[in-house]
Amino acid sequence: MAILEIFERTGAILKGHFVLASGKHGSIYINKDAVYRYAELVSTLCKGIAEHFRNPTSYGIDVVAAPAVGGVILSQWTAYWLSKLRGETILAVFAEKSEDGKTFIFKRGYAGSIAKQRILVVEDVLTTGGSARKVVEAVRNLEGEVVGLGVFCNRGGITPEDVGNVPEIFALIDLDFESWDEADCPLCAQRVPINTEVGKGREFLARKAGEGI
Repeated sequence: MAILEIFERTGAILKGHFVLASGKHGSIYINKDAVYRYAELVSTLCKGIAEHFRNPTSYGIDVVAAPAVGGVILSQWTAYWLSKLRGETILAVFAEKSEDGKTFIFKRGYAGSIAKQRILVVEDVLTTGGSARKVVEAVRNLEGEVVGLGVFCNRGGITPEDVGNVPEIFALIDLDFESWDEADCPLCAQRVPINTEVGKGREFLARKAGEGI
């Protein structure tokens, strides 16, 4: 099943007026959390990532790492399929936000699984690449080697340089949805209500209220 079909089938592609993680506004939002309800479909998507990175000569992955919270599921399923495809154990770990929220760190004893290992970082949707970049930094801070970044969807045109000069970004699908800066947003001009259930709409409206706008 094609990834776009999976997104549509699970209701992950929403239309309306959204504030994206980048701060820009858009008329289409990919709600990856809608996909997470379907374990079999998530497994299928992660298998696609695993199949791309399965070659031990090219990648030699020891551990799959992801940002919490949603990435926990991705690291588990991707490591599962890599283990199946290669006939050996590939570990799955996840990084969590630091107390100040500015970086990601590996807790729960996971740091010991990173040092001197070859790491595949996985993420669901790349919009700004911010979370993926922080996981890459966390891996490198522990002297792990990032061999690539595997994602469901690259919707922001994110490049390897954007996420810390990783060797490769592999996306199951690249999507180019139009987005605008707040000042140029035609939906704002038309007073289309902002969706507060997904994205950063709630925070955006709270900020505007605080500014008295």
